[in-house]
Amino acid sequence: MCRVKRKWLAACGALVMAIGVTTGGEALAKEKHKDIVNVSHRGASGYAPEHTLVSYQMGENMHGDYIEIDLQMTKDGQLIAMHDEKLDRTTNGTGLVKDYTLAEIKQLDAGSWFNEKYPESANPNYEGLQVPTLEEVFKKFGKNARYYIETKSPETYPGMEKELLRLIDKYDINKKSLLIQSFSPQSLKIMNELDPSVNLIQLISYKNDAVITDDEIAAIKEYAMGVGPNHTYLNEEYVQKVVNSGLELHPYTVNDKDRMKQLIDWGVTGMFTNFPDKLHEVKKGK
Repeated sequence: MCRVKRKWLAACGALVMAIGVTTGGEALAKEKHKDIVNVSHRGASGYAPEHTLVSYQMGENMHGDYIEIDLQMTKDGQLIAMHDEKLDRTTNGTGLVKDYTLAEIKQLDAGSWFNEKYPESANPNYEGLQVPTLEEVFKKFGKNARYYIETKSPETYPGMEKELLRLIDKYDINKKSLLIQSFSPQSLKIMNELDPSVNLIQLISYKNDAVITDDEIAAIKEYAMGVGPNHTYLNEEYVQKVVNSGLELHPYTVNDKDRMKQLIDWGVTGMFTNFPDKLHEVKKGK
């Protein structure tokens, strides 16, 4: 065989191998991205007023895997979907949720603030939206929707966990796909005692580089199956340590596609985002 032909064949072989490696790498990357849990943070809250039925529906339409619901409790013991203990930021009301009855909160406008703050995404249909109750969310989306529910400020609302479980059972919510999260270990432990079949996530807030000890992981695994840290201070070592321990890892709140890709490459198993459509695109390899 002449020398030129041998060189040509070698070059072709290298090209074929390179294509194979590239294709295989892309396939592996897509496979890794595919199973990432896409949590619509307060619904599709980058596009619609957070914690409204409109926002939750939009999250579903944008391929969010979970409807994330923050809970507060009214003066008359009703669980409502709202992030803050105060009404001021996301309604035209003022003061603490716990000082108002559900009927009073239902009179408030929970949508116009969004149009004022985000004029580029404003929609006249958002004006006058109501604060939904947890029951209303369950009724609208049904027992087989995937809910990711947070007990907010549980120390302010004694009995919140019991009432939450009552409604979960009343509406026959599928517990296999249900996740309950909280920053309060005590709240999660109460949930675990009341119903050990419910899957729990321990929320964590880091103020600088994220570090977690073996003892901390062991303690969390006593009652929870995952952790939800803020993504800002995460690093690959932290992610690998948590995931290799057997815990799920769902950082919050990730709105940049490059950061989404980086966290997925590090090994997270899901994440919260205000833009579930962006994470859906990343999962598709876009």
